[in-house]
Amino acid sequence: MDLLLKKTKNELDVNEITISGSKSESNRLLILQKLYPEITIENLSDSDDTVHLKHALTTNDKIVDIGHAGTAMRFLTAYFARTEGVVKTLQGSERMHNRPIEILVNALRSLGAEISYIEKEGYPPLAIKGKEITKKSVVINGNVSSQYISALLLIAASLPEGLIITLEGEITSVPYIKMTLSLLEQAGISTIFTNNVIEVKPQKEISNQVMTVEADWSSASYWFSFIALSEVGAKVTLSAYKEESLQGDSCLVAIYEKLGVTTKFEKNTITLTKNNAVDTSLELNIDLKNAPDIAQTIAVTCFGLGIACNLTGLHTLKIKETDRLEALKEELTKLGATITVTDESLHLKPSTEIKENIAIATYNDHRMAMAFAPLALKVPIKILDAKVVTKSYRSFWDHFQKVGIQQTIVK
Repeated sequence: MDLLLKKTKNELDVNEITISGSKSESNRLLILQKLYPEITIENLSDSDDTVHLKHALTTNDKIVDIGHAGTAMRFLTAYFARTEGVVKTLQGSERMHNRPIEILVNALRSLGAEISYIEKEGYPPLAIKGKEITKKSVVINGNVSSQYISALLLIAASLPEGLIITLEGEITSVPYIKMTLSLLEQAGISTIFTNNVIEVKPQKEISNQVMTVEADWSSASYWFSFIALSEVGAKVTLSAYKEESLQGDSCLVAIYEKLGVTTKFEKNTITLTKNNAVDTSLELNIDLKNAPDIAQTIAVTCFGLGIACNLTGLHTLKIKETDRLEALKEELTKLGATITVTDESLHLKPSTEIKENIAIATYNDHRMAMAFAPLALKVPIKILDAKVVTKSYRSFWDHFQKVGIQQTIVK
């Protein structure tokens, strides 16, 4: 389904938008719940990734297909590897079979796991024979995708001796690692994170408890962008969010304050308000190594505002659903942007014009569709393969229609 988006209202007029639970928290908690059935989860994400993971954890099928769900691929690799007697083929989409997993597989093999590659060395699909893992220490690079590290952390307490993880080199995406550790602690599992070493104590069982998933901050990013691109006075309320969040993407509050958006926390909601116009001489310089998933949103916002930005710390975007840096360069250029990218950064110059009715390719990447959608406030824009948003934000287009953006299906 391809959509043509056009602005139909002059003012944003919507009371509250309820966003589904965080995909990141939900997927971590599903693994923990499988290991510790004493956990009850509330406000679980309705994203495709979470649906895939939940099915994979309950099916008896020997072949498990997780589609585009990268988190599910990483977490299930570790979970199946430590589950004695399990024999699984873990596969996904064509893009998933070109996303590297060798670093995680090597770490698990060093612990004694039995995992082999079915097709290309270092990439899914994987053949996994679950067995008891008795070794208690592993070394892994710290500057890799945090999902590799979280995959190890989630199974750590279920191992007979627990696990000590030594992270080599610079550590990136620290908030996602801390999110995993915080959820472990909430479940009653003891962890210690000192310098570059993480220790998780063994835990056979935990007490019965309910764990509630906070709404997804990555999904909120598109509303920060929407308000930033709106007229002064525009306002929207989102639920359910906490001021003390586990999610690294909550840094949106500070970033978008520079782009004219004020955030007010009240009773598990946030109200976003466009308070002032942005000086077009502003140049936004941000290191996003701890929150790379919001890079697309920020780049598009800056383009829509006609300001420059330099975003760094983006090396993990090369191995996402698509090469997000090259995808951003391609699509923003079509709209009239002057942009360059490296293997870990993006550099956008100020723009004075946005081309109308440009068709934005989404590359099987939910974030490409949602990051570009707010530009409809500036010009009519086409979003190709618009249903890709269900990967993380199933209700996105329904919510977008509520705020006065006309959506027409086009061929």
